[in-house]
Amino acid sequence: MKETGIVRDKMIYFYSGNPLRIQHFVKVEAFASLIASKEKVDKQTAIVISILGYIHDIGIKFAEEQYGKCTGPLQEKLGEKPARDLLLSLGFEEETINRVSYVVSHHHTYSNIDNQEYQILVEADFLVNILEDGMKKDQILSIRDKIFKTKSGITLLNQMYKLK
Repeated sequence: MKETGIVRDKMIYFYSGNPLRIQHFVKVEAFASLIASKEKVDKQTAIVISILGYIHDIGIKFAEEQYGKCTGPLQEKLGEKPARDLLLSLGFEEETINRVSYVVSHHHTYSNIDNQEYQILVEADFLVNILEDGMKKDQILSIRDKIFKTKSGITLLNQMYKLK
């Protein structure tokens, strides 16, 4: 998707010198786009989901610089404005900017997931974080049962970790 490649490239530059962050968002985008495809989302939602995969953790850098840590609430608080500014500078439409900014500013809040792109991004982020954080089977099952809602996300999680 040409529309999202520029976001990917800007985020790689933004996190230049930090291969862990770059690899994280590239993997999240891949899983998010895979789930979106399997869930047969419309084209505009697929674009938003791809952008979210790349940009969802933009607040981490600002949180680490300002507070020396990058908790979920800090990422949400400090990520919305730079996400909005980046997409605005790239000429994205206001609707896309609003949809992305909303999820960036909520993506670590799991109690009120209220749209498809938010759900898919959260599932993709967990697919990557489970491995990166070395989570145990009981943690994975709890996340699956509490967080995952899409058929495709559940299937991927179950297959990756041989869950039933």
